[in-house]
This record gives sequence, C-alpha cells and structure tokens, in this order.
Amino acid sequence: MTPLPPGLLVSAPASGTGKTTVMLGLLRTLRDRGMAVQPYKSGPDYIDPAFHRAAAGRASYNLDSWAMAPALLDTIAHRATDADLVIAEGSMGLFDGVASKGATGTGASAEIAARMGWPVVLVLDVGGQAQSAAATALGFQAYRPDLPFAGVILNRVASPRHERLARLGMEQAGLTVLGALPRRGDLVLPERHLGLVQAVEHPDLEAAIVAYAAFLSAHVDVPALAALAAGTTAGAAGALPRPPAQRIALAQDAAFSFAYPHLVAGWREAGAEILPFSPLADEAPDPSADLCWLPGGYPELHGGRLAAAERFRHGLRAFAETRPVHGECGGYMALGDALIDKDGTRHRMAGLLGLVTSYEKRRMHLGYRRAELLAPMPGFGPGAALRGHEFHYSTILEQPDAPLARVTDAEAAEVPETGSRRGLVTGTFFHLIAEDA
Repeated sequence: MTPLPPGLLVSAPASGTGKTTVMLGLLRTLRDRGMAVQPYKSGPDYIDPAFHRAAAGRASYNLDSWAMAPALLDTIAHRATDADLVIAEGSMGLFDGVASKGATGTGASAEIAARMGWPVVLVLDVGGQAQSAAATALGFQAYRPDLPFAGVILNRVASPRHERLARLGMEQAGLTVLGALPRRGDLVLPERHLGLVQAVEHPDLEAAIVAYAAFLSAHVDVPALAALAAGTTAGAAGALPRPPAQRIALAQDAAFSFAYPHLVAGWREAGAEILPFSPLADEAPDPSADLCWLPGGYPELHGGRLAAAERFRHGLRAFAETRPVHGECGGYMALGDALIDKDGTRHRMAGLLGLVTSYEKRRMHLGYRRAELLAPMPGFGPGAALRGHEFHYSTILEQPDAPLARVTDAEAAEVPETGSRRGLVTGTFFHLIAEDA
C-alpha cells in the first residue's frame, strides 16, 4: 500500500446541518496557514467540488463507492500525493447509501472514510437540544466500531449556556468536542432546486469563504483538529478514465457546468485537448474538434437565451452532420426539440433529438444508474456497462428517438429515462461516473 497524506472526513447525521460551510471554512483556514490541502467529495455531488476548489485552490474530486471500482478510488486518492493534508466532505448522513452494493460499496460516506483511514469529524446541529445531542453523537461513533472517529463540532449553538450544556453531555459520553459554532443566519450558502447554487453564480464567493474561514478559526481549534488526521493508504495509482476523443469541444458556462472533475482530468492527462465554449455566449463548438460534449447544468433557467443563440445552434447542427455530439442531463435537454420552463413557456432547443422536456411539470428524478448501451456513444461501444447518477426535476413529454441504453437503478429496477440516439447524436439523463468494472 502506498502512504499518502493524512486525512479527515467531515460528515454529519443528515443533510442541512452545515457541513459544507464548515468544510469551506476549514479548507481556507488551513490554506491560509500555509498548508496544501487536497479536498474530496464523497458521493456523486457535482456542485460541491467547485466550491472546494475555490476554498482550497486545488481541484476537488469525487470518491464514490457505488460507482467506482477499488482501482479507480485508489487512483483518485493519489491526486493528494503532493498535498500536506486531505479533507473530504461526506454526502447526506454519514451512513446513508443505497440498499445494494455497487462497484465497491453502497455509496455511503462511512465506506470512503473506512477505506482511506480518515477519522470522521461529525458536524452536529444542536439546535433545540443540549445534552441529548451527545446521544446522537455517541450512536454515530458506536454504529460502526471499525470507523475512526475524531470528534464533534457543535453547530448552531444558541448561547454560552447552551454550549456549556451540550459540552457537558459530550464530556459525559466520552466524546471530543473540536469546536462550537454560534448560530449565524448570514453564513448560509444560497440554494435552488438541485441544492446549492453553482460556485460560478455565487454573488461574492470569495468574501463568503473568507467569512467562513474567520468564523471557523474563531470557534474551532484548527491545529488540534488537523493533528487528528490519520495516515491515508491506497493501492497503486492507475489511469483515470480515458478520453472519448482527441479534441473535445466541451460546453462550459452557467447552463452547462456539471462535468465530473476526474473525467476531465483523465481526458487531459491522456493527451486530449479540451476546447471550451459557451452556448450562453452564443458560441459554437470548435469546428476542428472530434467530439462535442454538453455536460449537465441548468438550461431550464436559461431557456430564452439558449433559444436565441442562433450561432450556437447552427454551429452545433453543422458539427453533428459529421462528428459525434453527446449531452448529459441538461446537455441532453438542450439537444432536444424543446424545453418548457417553470412558467410554461416553450423554448426551442437544438433539435438534434426529438426530446421535449418540461420543468413546469416537476418531478424529482434522483439516484444511481447503471446503463447497458444498446448503441455506441462517445468512448464506448454497444454492450458497454456504465455507472452514473441522475438528479433533475424535468419531465419527459416526448422521446421519439431510439433508446440509447437499458438503464436500471441501484436496485436493478428499470427506469424509463433510457437516453436517446439519432445519427451521430446521443444523450442521457444520467451523468457518467465510470465504466462498470
């Protein structure tokens, strides 16, 4: 096993407890103290890594035990080789995952912490309770005895008296309190329907991160916390997923930004050339590219601008006559015939597929996906098995084209979002994470 920098995993009993603001504050305050900190995100979240990068000054990568085989997890862990410390952020609650094991596990953050040897820092919202919070923390420490447990950060503390009582409960339970954060309504990241707004859309992200760091430094013993990090071990580093083409025109703007960092890093490191362009700025894909890839994002918030982007649409249609075009989730929607926004307004899209989607008729589609390709898509031939994740609120009204894949959820139940294909154009509602091992 190859030794890597020591690490910690910041987690919580549930979503909405403040772990992301703690994570960002911790990354920045450690960076300000001269440390090179490698951030990670457990699970398939594609928004948080951009916030991590802004705070740490280093690219953040997903580690997903359901979608990623052990060799890929180890390869991504080696991104930290030149760092002093690793800080990973969990998703949902510490032990939350799916019922059936995937490539390595169920997707729970605890699996990543245990595999990498990272002690858990539990961010605990103590609002509405005092000593009773210790029972929750004690349960999390005892639930999986093999999991290293660093201690607890008390969040949303109402008063000095409240803090004393909560600390008393933790002391009686034998739990280490690493800090106590007073309730602050201004230290909340803005959200929308998929969770946090994107980092590129935050009105003043740098000022927010500076505030988080100052707040954390004032109320958490950061040196003591960092000293609890444990040595990370991982198998040998291999190659990241290979690029689907040599020259890749990649849509990148506020409507199309959800590309997993490990995929794009793998493309670059294998020698592929990434040619970014902005559909919102009415830019067409580079005509010299071998492939056009439209990642997910929020096209439903920009329907009017995309409908008016004539240069983008004509350039994309000309590109698709001779070379492959692929879209994921929001990118898939933009390749369709039309998109209906929340107000019921129908916006013309690229028309390369017959797909019509509606955000007016909202229904959440969320979960891991396994796809067996019925036809080729960029980088993969028919019969290839892929693992990914789907998260959107759009409803399919029309899908007249041939299905791209047989798609199932984490429990092997078929889902109707099969993706589409027409000519050289393909699209999926799931975001690709890795090929099934």
